[in-house]
Amino acid sequence: MFRLTTRTRAAANLSPFKALRLRGYASIPETQKAVVFYKNGGPLKYEDIPVPKPKPNEILVNVKYSGVCHTDLHAWKGDWPLATKLPLVGGHEGAGVVVAKGDNVNNFEIGDYAGIKWLNGSCLGCEYCIQGAEPNCPEADLSGYTHDGSFQQYATADAVQAAHIPKGADLAGVAPILCAGVTVYKALKTADLRPGQWVAISGAGGGLGSLAVQYAKAMGLRVVGIDGGAEKGELATSLGAEAFIDFTKVPDVVKAVQEATNGGPHGVINVSVSPKAMSQSVEYVRPLGKVVLVGLPADAVVDTKVFDHVIKSIQIRGSYVGNREDTAEALDFFNRGLVHSPIKVVGLSELADVYELMEQGKIAGRYVLDTSK
Repeated sequence: MFRLTTRTRAAANLSPFKALRLRGYASIPETQKAVVFYKNGGPLKYEDIPVPKPKPNEILVNVKYSGVCHTDLHAWKGDWPLATKLPLVGGHEGAGVVVAKGDNVNNFEIGDYAGIKWLNGSCLGCEYCIQGAEPNCPEADLSGYTHDGSFQQYATADAVQAAHIPKGADLAGVAPILCAGVTVYKALKTADLRPGQWVAISGAGGGLGSLAVQYAKAMGLRVVGIDGGAEKGELATSLGAEAFIDFTKVPDVVKAVQEATNGGPHGVINVSVSPKAMSQSVEYVRPLGKVVLVGLPADAVVDTKVFDHVIKSIQIRGSYVGNREDTAEALDFFNRGLVHSPIKVVGLSELADVYELMEQGKIAGRYVLDTSK
């Protein structure tokens, strides 16, 4: 058992943050590297900022890697009808090590691996939280949106919502699971499909889509991937898609998808940010099918003919992000080797370049930022 020395007894009068340093749990600096913007659409500044201090209910995570999500791009641009905090450090797929914790935290220890998710905290007492729909809480706190996120070397997270990552896990590989993986896994559960049925993944070659293909296969579903370009097609089929529809080459996407699935998929997971693709999915899904909306293009509308919608008896469902149970289940698939993250690792300082590629639709798989660079 660790004994308090005269020096550490004196440290008891200091803040818990400073006391942790004196105990030797971690060498926590006063400042760190981060990417910050001070107005929506403004310059992305790679600069030194103070290391945050954890509140009584929070852990401080030394973020080693952070995935880059399309939501981060929306947060920077400010084009959603939900205001961000300003200034803001974005990011919500952070994987790292717990280096400090608040007095009320009892579910994490110093040295544990932890993940920073989109949902940083909720009230836990409203009708939505009570039924496990914590992401729908009106008081939800969002990492990289209303709470400084993982595009920094040290970030705070509510200990209740932070993800537990097994020791020894590949932190670069697990980072995208914390949002992309959890999100598509929840969407597949929302589609409520049976093993052997067809599911179409619209946007199959991107960060979410490449994981959706794998989760779908692991859940016993047959997958048709839809995306644009040979690179994304090769990625989707290598991950388990039985068929791939390249919308840049096929003149009639609806017909092509229905032919590939012998009448249309039983379900569709829309992770693309194309309103046209979403509207097409309502057309090609087979009767009694479920169309799940995940991607969030700003101000988008899905067009559906009421007559066809009723006669086919289809359902359109929205799926946000998973709760704590969904997170644990999604991570379990990763831990058992059933899914992996197709990633490219670059430095934190290169975030602006990643955003540019994202806007151009040129990213296959997921970019992950190494916070040490």
